[in-house]
Parts: sequence; C-alpha cells; structure tokens
Amino acid sequence: MKALSTAYLHTVDPIALRPTQMTVGMKEVQRKRHDWREDSQSKEVNFLGHHLLPCVLGPKKRYHLIDNHHLALALHLEGVTAVLVNVVADLSGMEKDEFFTHLDNRNWLHPYDAEGLRHPHRDLPKTVSGMADDPYRSLSGALRRAGGYAKVETPFTEFLWADYMRRRIDPETVAKDDAKALQKALALAKSTTSQFLPGWAGVSES
Repeated sequence: MKALSTAYLHTVDPIALRPTQMTVGMKEVQRKRHDWREDSQSKEVNFLGHHLLPCVLGPKKRYHLIDNHHLALALHLEGVTAVLVNVVADLSGMEKDEFFTHLDNRNWLHPYDAEGLRHPHRDLPKTVSGMADDPYRSLSGALRRAGGYAKVETPFTEFLWADYMRRRIDPETVAKDDAKALQKALALAKSTTSQFLPGWAGVSES
C-alpha cells in the first residue's frame, strides 16, 4: 500500500466514484442539496475546495469513496461534474478480493442494506446514484444534529445509531412523522440501553 499525503488531489466526476456503502438517507441528501444551492451562489469553487471527498484508489485505478457519500450524491444530483477527491491510499496493485478485504479491515467498507443486513462486496452499487434509501440513516443524522449523540471519529457512527433505531422505532413512524420519530429517538438516545454506541451523551445510572 502506498500512503499518500493530503496533497494528492484529483478532480473527478462524482458519478465515477465507487461507493463503499449500500445506502444513504435521502432526506440527508436533500438537505445537502439545499446547502449546496445556498452556499454555491457566489462561491462554488470555495465550497468544493472545502469539501474534499476521501477516496482509495483501487483495482483498474477506480476511485472508491470512503466517506461523504451523501454529499457526493447530492452534488451529482445538482449537476456538478467535477469534485476534488483526496486519495488517502493507493491500493490499485491489489486483486479485487484482496482489495475489499483490506477495505473491510480498515473500516472503510459498510456493505449493509436498508434492513441492516450485510451483503458481499459484489452487491455494492457501482455509482453513487445506485445507493438505496435508508430512512433510519436520515433519522440518525437528524438525531445527531438535535444533540442526541456527539460527533465522534468512530467509523460509520451514524449507521450504528440508525441500526439501533431500526430495531426500536417502527418504520411507519419513521416514514410518515419526522417529529414523532425524532422525539422517540431522543428518548432512546438518553437511555442506558444506547450507552454502548459511539458518541452516547446520556447520563449513566452507575
């Protein structure tokens, strides 16, 4: 593996980026589309320069996105055809199976569907537009912004919270009543049953 500095930047069409996860929260994508419209009116270049997309270079020199999937999809849907990517590792010399095993071991892979079930890497979508909607991922994002848990460096924190909520809040509420779903999520986030999750901000009874 070649370790690369943050100066190793490339301009890429977001549709050419390979996702390392299967789902996004479409409400989160819509929020980022709104942010892009607001921020890009007079400072498009500045916005893109401050939102680098981290990638790993894989077999066939393809760029595999390891974070900021919501932003990449939002920019694609907004018609952006060039984004800056930061290549954090060059693994292009690896065979495909070896490459995905390495991603998995580095916590750069999250092949779970909208039901929380794990899939083989061959089921990953080929483009960001192929990612499915997971409403619980949107709920976990809203929960963090509401102070339900802290932003931490643990990989896939918001997916872990999404899976926790998936098992405790019914799908109909999440789909039809954002306010009620968030209220339930906030109550759960303060309970000790969620204290094992990264960023937990409740009060321990011990």
